[in-house]
Amino acid sequence: MILIILLAIASGMALSTQAAINGQLGEKIGVVKTALITFGVATVITALLILFFEPVYESNLLTVPKWQLTGAFFGILYLVVMVASVPRVGIAIATVSTILGQMIMSMIIDTQGWLGNTPIELNPWRVSAMLCIAVALFFIYKANQQEIAP
Repeated sequence: MILIILLAIASGMALSTQAAINGQLGEKIGVVKTALITFGVATVITALLILFFEPVYESNLLTVPKWQLTGAFFGILYLVVMVASVPRVGIAIATVSTILGQMIMSMIIDTQGWLGNTPIELNPWRVSAMLCIAVALFFIYKANQQEIAP
């Protein structure tokens, strides 16, 4: 369990690094072109991973429920918004805003048991965690405003 959490933290660190790099690239070549390059490279790398490391599964893209294929659209939305927002608001605000959005939606999905997930009860600990992220976003925003103010 700890290893998975550490890997998730590392992937979050990678996403912030990607946001910084893609934000700069997006300013130079455009948001959508940056998204295309990112997904193009990711497609090639993923194809190689599938070819050499992915085990065989009973289901395939043609046999799974079609709604499960819609997840890719959310990745496109995330990437395009991050590429566009990082140069304007900074990596910290863009990232913490994304995390707050993830927390809100994940709490809804968890408590309702949507999309085939086992319901997890909303409790004060979970609400407190979400509020902490909202407060962090507020503080980062205010700190950025002080940097901008004359």
